Amino acid sequence: MSKSIGDFFQFKRRNKTAEELSREIAFRRAMENSMPTGMRVIDMQGRISYVNPAFCRIVGLTQDELLGQLPPYPYWPPEETELHRLNLRRLLSGEVEGLNTQIKVMHRDGTRLICRMYTSPLQDADGNQVGWMSSITDITEPSRIRAELALAQERFITVLQSLDSAVSVAPPEPSQEMLFANEAYKKWFGDSLEDGHRGLARAARSPWADSREVFNPVVQRWFDVRMRSIQWVDGRVVQLLVATDITQKRLSEENQRMQYQRLEQTSRLINMGEMASSLAHELNQPLTAISNYTMGAAARIRAAENRSETLSSEDLLEMLTKTAQQAERAGKVIRRIRGFVKRSDPIRKFIDPSQLVAEAIDLAEIDARGLGFEIEQHLPQGLPAIFVDPILIEQVLLNLIKNGLDAMRESAERLLVVRVEATADEITFSVIDRGAGVAPGMRERLFDSFYTTKTEGMGMGLNICRSIIESHQGRLWFEDNPDVGSRFCFWLPLHVESTDTPVESKETE
Repeated sequence: MSKSIGDFFQFKRRNKTAEELSREIAFRRAMENSMPTGMRVIDMQGRISYVNPAFCRIVGLTQDELLGQLPPYPYWPPEETELHRLNLRRLLSGEVEGLNTQIKVMHRDGTRLICRMYTSPLQDADGNQVGWMSSITDITEPSRIRAELALAQERFITVLQSLDSAVSVAPPEPSQEMLFANEAYKKWFGDSLEDGHRGLARAARSPWADSREVFNPVVQRWFDVRMRSIQWVDGRVVQLLVATDITQKRLSEENQRMQYQRLEQTSRLINMGEMASSLAHELNQPLTAISNYTMGAAARIRAAENRSETLSSEDLLEMLTKTAQQAERAGKVIRRIRGFVKRSDPIRKFIDPSQLVAEAIDLAEIDARGLGFEIEQHLPQGLPAIFVDPILIEQVLLNLIKNGLDAMRESAERLLVVRVEATADEITFSVIDRGAGVAPGMRERLFDSFYTTKTEGMGMGLNICRSIIESHQGRLWFEDNPDVGSRFCFWLPLHVESTDTPVESKETE
């Protein structure tokens, strides 16, 4: 009976051990089956003896289709067969103990997958090698992403290296490390951090949305510089700087400015040439009066001497006073013409708009009287002073008035109106003629350089007028007069934010 009891307990222990072993095997099997990594075992002859479900999913084949297979395996791509044979031969011959390589695997549907394969010797419980265990992980998508990132980076670097702008990345001062510089940067500054990036960055401390024009004395060039802070790949905050060479642009702008100055001067001379005969008549009147007064005074003096009389000082003083008045009148005309024609840098000052209108009309009335026209001015009282170059604005007004008079040569209307209106922010000048108006085909080209409808003109007037007004931060335009003719207008701001034009310190002739 004691033996029967012992057998019973021994039987129970065996059952318990078997159950635990079964559970352990089931757990390991479940773990293998749930793994995303494919597992494969081959024996010493290369025959497949084990595959897990993950491996079957990767290659699209069942266990029955894989177990017992000898090389070439059905999941080897034809174009990779020789490479796979070489790797397997090295394993079976003992040339290598294991493999860690990237391979291509062919799915049942023909799709090629990029996989990472690790192969190591498989040993039994006694330590004898019975085959090789391989783990295979599908890295097709990560590989694709890495390849796309690499291509994107390559394209990005290619673009950066091809830019005409200098691009550089560096930590803020006092670091002396240059993290990146493209070919354009190296062309200008070599590998120097101080000559290029640092010098430009110090002069361009502005938001990314703004750019600053900076002159670099090292390379004697002008650059449009943009800079912003970015996070570098290692987490540091660094400076990204983009510098575009604008030297040619600056030279072109300077040449254009000088050209406009020459054209503006030429326009003044052309105006004065057209007015030459009228000006000669204007000056002839006071000069003739001076001659008459002086000749009359001389005649009186001779007559008094012949009569042995003493000429009263009152008679001489009256004639000499009138002579001086006529000389002053001629002098004013000459000074006004000299100030209008002489070339000088624009000088702005505060001036009463009514004074500008009066000066322009005084010059234009010489032509107006000869043509039988009347110039009428409408100016409200108490106009605010404007900060302008009087000579330039006077030239604009004179050009517009002369154009208006010319437009009315064939018109029955003989009145040209100059009107000034002011608001809280700006002042508007209008020259209103009663001529034939502006033809539709001329409107788009009216302000173009060298475009004119006059056979004797050079087409500089309106183009230069617009440039002058825009340089004063204003606007020049034209519109049809509601009755007949045209209305040429320009407005100037009453509050000028900034100007680079010299400011006159005192009156000069």
